[in-house]
Amino acid sequence: MKQITAKRKDVVFYLKMFPVVQLHPGAYDKSKAIVCQESNDKRLKLLEDAYAGRSLPKPECVTDAVKKNIDLAGKLGISGTPTLIFDDGFRHNGSVEEAELLRLIEEH
Repeated sequence: MKQITAKRKDVVFYLKMFPVVQLHPGAYDKSKAIVCQESNDKRLKLLEDAYAGRSLPKPECVTDAVKKNIDLAGKLGISGTPTLIFDDGFRHNGSVEEAELLRLIEEH
């Protein structure tokens, strides 16, 4: 996604924190720690830290945003990450290489 947004200024990705706690027991608190950050820069920094396997601070706020995302995923039949949902409602489950993602963006 970072490679695509660096090349294509007309493409935006909206990330929803959807921790799969069965596979990653600490993911729920990490997701909350990211959501609790006030600025996008701080959220992005913690997200990068999480992807790199670094430890994250404890959540700094009380929020139900992560639970709401999990509930929404259940309603939409989403059970894994990543899941991409395009403007036209097309859904792609699982990771995808840059060239294929660009093709999907153009198609949907």
